[in-house]
Amino acid sequence: MIRPVFTELALFLIPFLLYGLFLLATRRGLLHPESWPLSRVASLAIVAALLVIGGFAGLASFGSPPGSIYIPAHVDKNGKLVPGKTVPRPQ
Repeated sequence: MIRPVFTELALFLIPFLLYGLFLLATRRGLLHPESWPLSRVASLAIVAALLVIGGFAGLASFGSPPGSIYIPAHVDKNGKLVPGKTVPRPQ
C-alpha cells in the first residue's frame, strides 16, 4: 500500500523538482521568492495534479486485478528463484 502512495507523491513532486533544476541551471536563484511567482506555482501544481491523475489511471489499468493475491519472490525446492506474481483469489 505504501508503494502506490510514494509513486503518486513522486509524480506530484516531479514538476517542482524540474523547475528547481531549471532555476539552478540558469542561476536565477532557487530560494528567491521572485523566482516562484504564484502563477508559476499554480501552473506547476496543475501539471502535478495531471501527472497524479495519470498515475492513478495507469495503476488502475495496468496494476493487478482487484482481489488478487500477491505471492512474493521465493526460492523453490530446487534452489531456483521464482519471481513474485499476482494470482486470482480462490473462490
